[in-house]
Amino acid sequence: MNKKKVSNLKVFTNGFLKENPVLRLVLGTCPTLAVTTVLFNGIGMGIAATFVLICSNVVISALRKVIPSQVRLPCFIVVIASFVTLVQMLIKAYVPALNESLGVFLPLITVNCIILGRAEMFASKNTVGASALDGLGMGLGFTIVITLMSFVRELLGSGTLTLMPGNDALTFQILPEAVAPMSILALPPGGFFVFGVFMAIAYFIERRRGKDPEKEACAGCPSAAGCAAKGACETNGA
Repeated sequence: MNKKKVSNLKVFTNGFLKENPVLRLVLGTCPTLAVTTVLFNGIGMGIAATFVLICSNVVISALRKVIPSQVRLPCFIVVIASFVTLVQMLIKAYVPALNESLGVFLPLITVNCIILGRAEMFASKNTVGASALDGLGMGLGFTIVITLMSFVRELLGSGTLTLMPGNDALTFQILPEAVAPMSILALPPGGFFVFGVFMAIAYFIERRRGKDPEKEACAGCPSAAGCAAKGACETNGA
């Protein structure tokens, strides 16, 4: 019983740092860089992706013995697309500002490598309960990273923090107007810079914990089996 609890805890917490989908597995980079210009976007995208991750993991795990291996990827995409459509409809109905702010990146959750990668690597091979925990952990890890990136980029790049676009009461001017913001952080080059800094911090933390970031990342990567970089790491004793 204790072993099961420890195992479930490990599955849940893997996505926070050890196998963080953004910082360690480098998945979902496109939405990470594109939507993190405003805090509101980061939070909204994270919640939407987490919902899709959990639901698709649960359904794919429940059907893993029914889905033929030859057509598993098309089936996974159909399941994921169904939940993305549901999320998009709910957001359009109840949070239209988020739908307008995320734009095309909301429906593109369907082809987010994080979700398809977890379906292929974990949900199709494990129980419903474990798959739900994996989806929740990976989703929270993704949400935490893009929320922090959004916070840094908007605060330093614009001097504000936005909880709801178009609502002055929920848009806060944090930096004094006398302080010129680093507007480059709100642009694509700034996104790459902040992303690199966050990856470096994650790498440093793993090193301080006595872990090998390269091997940890390879262990959680859905493409590890056919990756030439993994072979090179093993050959060099990394």
